[in-house]
Amino acid sequence: MNTTDLIKGGAIWGFIVLELVFFSVAGSFWSLSESAFMDFDNMLLLLKQSAPIGIIAVGMTIIMINGNIDLSVGATFALSAVVMLDSMNWPIMAGLGDWAIPVAWLLALLTGAVLGFINGIIVWKTGVDAFIVTLGSMLGFRGLVFMYNGENPTFHLNWTMVDIAEWDALGVETPALVLIAVVVVAWLIMTRTVHGRNAYAIGNNREAAVNAGLRVGPHMLINFVIIGTLAALSAVAFYSASGSVNPNDGMLFELWAITAVVLGGTKLTGGSGSIIGTFGGVIAIQLLRKGLGHIGADTETVNLVIGSILIAVLFLDRQLNRKGQEELKV
Repeated sequence: MNTTDLIKGGAIWGFIVLELVFFSVAGSFWSLSESAFMDFDNMLLLLKQSAPIGIIAVGMTIIMINGNIDLSVGATFALSAVVMLDSMNWPIMAGLGDWAIPVAWLLALLTGAVLGFINGIIVWKTGVDAFIVTLGSMLGFRGLVFMYNGENPTFHLNWTMVDIAEWDALGVETPALVLIAVVVVAWLIMTRTVHGRNAYAIGNNREAAVNAGLRVGPHMLINFVIIGTLAALSAVAFYSASGSVNPNDGMLFELWAITAVVLGGTKLTGGSGSIIGTFGGVIAIQLLRKGLGHIGADTETVNLVIGSILIAVLFLDRQLNRKGQEELKV
């Protein structure tokens, strides 16, 4: 591991420590709340609030390491939630009792997988850049959300489902537990399996991967199915408790997920990145949003700060990559 990798790997965690220190000190002067910023309950809530974007960001990391991108995850998130909640109202589900809950979850996950498959098969078979394909599917899938129930929210509140979604282990609620499980499984896939190693190889040099005999098309297809399924899983974890989804829900989720992935050290051009780094990026963004809110900043200020930090990170990443290439030449 060269100096560049070491710096990039530890930078996000150093930034998180800096955030914790800054907002703890600043909060003692400017916060309108009497609770400390680093209060244990606050940190548990932060982890729970990180789950919807975090689960999607894990899938985005795999896609971006592979040299692709998926702009349709927000629409996939919303459509999967609509299918889950609407299916609970179907007459056939009424006779299943509580067994209707896992069936609804399965339908949501299947929806995400199918939408991911559609993206993947188009990218594979047409050769069109994933940015263009998923930009089109982002609009198309969002259109399906509106076609499904017009501009009206889709809702179904099942208290057993709510109890499952709000169950906690030592204060860590179900959405946070799902996020942690997804991070661990994805980390194992990317670091301990042939599929993970191939993702890095294809993202680093697709032509060389083809020449080496890797089945690039099917490999990318699998990863699009993974991110579609994870977007649906994020919806399951979130909407099982809320019980209501609006047609515009999930908008800009793709941008927040990409921001977290880039902050975590994954290259936009592919071939480099880590699941743990993305987890750090998700936590860093949520800390910024929560911390700035803690000291009284409005939403516009939060977005301006995060956008500025993202630009700075991209600039630093470019500089570090230059230095890393120079090290390799020596």
